[in-house]
Order: sequence, then C-alpha cells, then structure tokens
Amino acid sequence: MQHSRNKKLLSACFGAILFLSAFAARSAELRDIAIELVNDRYHLTSETYLDVGRESLYAVLADFELFKQFTSAIVESRNIDVDDLGRPGFFARMEGCVLFFCKSFVREGYVLLTPTAEIVAVANPEQSDFRFSRERWKLVPEGEGTIMIYDFELEPAFWVPPVIGPLYIQHALRGGAERAVDRIEALAFSEELRRKARKTVDSRSLHNYRPRGAL
Repeated sequence: MQHSRNKKLLSACFGAILFLSAFAARSAELRDIAIELVNDRYHLTSETYLDVGRESLYAVLADFELFKQFTSAIVESRNIDVDDLGRPGFFARMEGCVLFFCKSFVREGYVLLTPTAEIVAVANPEQSDFRFSRERWKLVPEGEGTIMIYDFELEPAFWVPPVIGPLYIQHALRGGAERAVDRIEALAFSEELRRKARKTVDSRSLHNYRPRGAL
C-alpha cells in the first residue's frame, strides 16, 4: 500500500517537473526582423530559431485557441467553423491605444494549412477591421529545432491618428513579434513533452499487451 502511494507521489512530482520545465526560462533566437509601411500597408517579416521540433510548433501555431497566450495585445482568440469552401476559420480580437485613442480590432477569416510546413491566416475584410490582413508561418527544420519564417501584412480599415499612429503601429508590431517568440517556443516545448509522454505510454501499453488466453 505504502509502495503504491510512493509510486503515485513520484509520478506526480515527475509530471510537475515536466510541466514547469516547459515554461522555464527559454530563449528563442530572433535572427532577423524588419517592418515597413508602404501605401498604408504594414509589412513585417522575421526569422526565428526555436529549439523545438517542427511538428510540435505546427500544432501550436495551427490552434487559434492558443493565440491569446502569445501576447497581451490579443485579448480573445478562437477557432471557428469552416467556411463554404471547407477552410478552417479563426477569430482574433486585439486592443491597443495611441495616446488617448484606444480601439478594439477584430480579425476573422480562414486558414490554409500545409501540415507541419506552413500556415496562412487570411482575414475577410467584411468581418474584420482591416482592408487586408494576411499572416504566414513557414516552418523549416534545422538540426534539433525549427526555423520559423513569419510574414505579416495588413492594411487598417479604421482611422489612424496621423504621424504618431503609424509609428505606434510599427512599434507595436515589432514589440509584439519579439515578445511572442519565447511564449510560442514554451508552448511548443510543452506540446513536445506531451507527445513524448503519449508515445511512452503507448509503447508501454503495447509492450504489456497479452492476447486473451496467452500465458
């Protein structure tokens, strides 16, 4: 009885260690980031190395339920029903302020998925606060980790305060991208641990399986 309790306690401690290690201080390597404004359209590109496998990273980025954990600017995010063409849908609401001008921004649209390699999220202008919005994550394996090439292009459909407004949006986009990469890596690392744990459990179950009637 005592042995069973000790075994459960050790199992619980091990699980806690795995959970905490997923969110321990990790640092994704942001190798390059650039942002420009051309004809009212903002364009951000970045390249980041993350010390996680491509499959786990893809699983996190393809799930809009997790996006609100990437940055505090996103206050609501979720997966929504597929559209008429069978494409998965997404919804995201952001909040931001420029001096005394504060606004909530909505993006709603569809997602194009190329499993483990690329994710593209395109907003429908009719349901969004943007005339154009397109995000793309391209995932390329490198060693034990993954290169994430991020491309974000958007054009607001709302009034932006002159001079300070465009500068703030560019600053917010850059800062948000820089802060998000470590959180994305931590979530992907946690997903990777869960995948390994499931494989271990499945492997043990298969190893211990005995056909009915076997000795």
